Amino acid sequence: MSERVTPGHSGGLITLGTADALWAGLTNGSAVPTVSAACTCFPADVRAGYVLLGGRVVATVKAGGGQWGVPEMEVRRAAAELNVVKMDHGDLVRIGPFGGAPKQKQNDTAPLRWRQRIARELQELGDVERAAPSEGRLHHLAGIDWRVLVEETRDRTVRAWWLPRAVVRLLDAAEHAETRWLQAARTRQNSTAAAEPPSQRRQIRAAGGRQTTSPHSPTTAPRPYNGELKELLYSALSRKHGISRKVAEWMCAVCRTTPATVLDHCHEHGYVRAPVCQSCNTQERPDHLYSNDIRVASHYTRLFDTHNVDWLRHWHRCPGCRTRTTLPLPHLAAWTAYIACRSLRPTHRAPRGRKPCGVLRVSWTGSQNAPRSCLLTVTVDFCPSGEHRVLAQIPYREAAERFGTWLAETAPAVAAAAGPDRLDGLPTQPRPVIPDTNSDGQALF
Repeated sequence: MSERVTPGHSGGLITLGTADALWAGLTNGSAVPTVSAACTCFPADVRAGYVLLGGRVVATVKAGGGQWGVPEMEVRRAAAELNVVKMDHGDLVRIGPFGGAPKQKQNDTAPLRWRQRIARELQELGDVERAAPSEGRLHHLAGIDWRVLVEETRDRTVRAWWLPRAVVRLLDAAEHAETRWLQAARTRQNSTAAAEPPSQRRQIRAAGGRQTTSPHSPTTAPRPYNGELKELLYSALSRKHGISRKVAEWMCAVCRTTPATVLDHCHEHGYVRAPVCQSCNTQERPDHLYSNDIRVASHYTRLFDTHNVDWLRHWHRCPGCRTRTTLPLPHLAAWTAYIACRSLRPTHRAPRGRKPCGVLRVSWTGSQNAPRSCLLTVTVDFCPSGEHRVLAQIPYREAAERFGTWLAETAPAVAAAAGPDRLDGLPTQPRPVIPDTNSDGQALF
């Protein structure tokens, strides 16, 4: 029989069993599936001084009788934050496997690092379909049942793991919150050690050697990004000591809802755009990219349609792209296929009206460094009727002019800040597009 929350004690400490029941009950109708043992089953470890629930750190306290408890109000807040998350099952982010990812030694008491945990467990289990819960070990992360959400797709011998973007952002927020909590705990521990004799130091030693101080160690919320890194070169900034810690102090400059984790930059001109979260950093990634070939997938709807103003503003944080009123070559090629050639794409009959033909692909010859020789070719692959047709061949300069016209209509404020009036200091020879041929996709643009 599950424990009940004691009436009249809202906001006080409740036992872990009660917290599990409360979390499961409050999130029962959430769009994001949760588990019923978020505080008591692996990888939750109360001895660390905290547990993760959704995107929130909930402190654990050792009460009388050796029992551990958590603040009821914090559990309720975490559940309320998770319940407002909307999830689109079609908006997926690839989370692995990536061949270039470093292999880490298994450590059940290490911080979240949820991508590595999921990759490791999926590799151990083999197929997701065979991933039945092990006795006494419930696979979840921050109270979220990730195995319900992970999909495995096969393309001959290649498999990939995906999660809805909303869940990726939740787990990124949990990982960020945990990192900040541990940093604050270490800072407080050091200051306490300097001010008090060893006999008065209050520490909670976690399994695996981690130490924290009082579970109520304060953390600083990330602040909005306001252009503090404007027009800085990534090559110089990325080498500065502590830049990763600095990035974590901002919210993502694109979605503005998740803590930033990486510095996005333009690979053609070398300028920093802004700090972004891991989810937005992967939003630009094509499903398929070689040195001169892109498959134009459905996520370009967000980049060039539903969220186009946010992304255009972000891309034009690069002085090179802003001055030339264009985009990096892969982005311009994708825009040309998805927007400029939209009316040329054939359709086929479908049960509910007509459906666009096949899959768009755009390739190019030449380089943006020599615009006169650069030609974009837009093609339809996998046509249901067995056809493979070339929709258009557009010179680079014409594509750039079309983009400039569309930009002025779509995002007037972004277009007003662009233009050939600040060429001083820009690279005379933009760097070539950096190809990605192993599907890791972490440094495409």
